[in-house]
Amino acid sequence: MTQYLLAVYPFGSEELNAPEDMDQAYKAVDVFNAELQAEGAWVFAGGLHPPDTATVVRVSNGEVLMTDGPFAETKEQLGGFWIIEAADLDAALAWASKGTRACGAPVEVRPFQDMPEA
Repeated sequence: MTQYLLAVYPFGSEELNAPEDMDQAYKAVDVFNAELQAEGAWVFAGGLHPPDTATVVRVSNGEVLMTDGPFAETKEQLGGFWIIEAADLDAALAWASKGTRACGAPVEVRPFQDMPEA
């Protein structure tokens, strides 16, 4: 089975701003998570705090620099993710379809690279 990242991009998305909408999304995601676990597709998942809580660590001219938050000029930033195991891309896309309905935000599907044999 291949592992896939299902990345959620809710920030900048107006449909999840109201507290009652967030509560409904959390409940729907709990149901989705339980289904992933029951079907053996669950590996790991997590929600992230907003991008303004991030610290970016990078190297420049051999020196490690730390700065507040990402500098990406985008309306979509990673808000959470699932890591799942699926037989193929079609199966991962089917899970993403359920995930996007549950959380009410766009979900990007991306396979993990195979690890080279040692």
